[in-house]
Amino acid sequence: MIRFDVFGKRIDAERGPDGWRLYEPGTGGKRRALDLPVPAYVNSEEALIQYLDDMYHEAATPMRPAVRRLA
Repeated sequence: MIRFDVFGKRIDAERGPDGWRLYEPGTGGKRRALDLPVPAYVNSEEALIQYLDDMYHEAATPMRPAVRRLA
């Protein structure tokens, strides 16, 4: 599981045999699958960061100008 800060919104990504799956974490350890399909050409973490940036770029602010991986 890889966690990202996507312009202030946390998104978790999990890579499976069919590609990436994206989730929004909730309370109590639950998570909700996002309705955002990730194309097959997004085949690395770096490509996923760029894809998330492209999809959510309108949410960018001066305080949060980029998608970043969380530790």
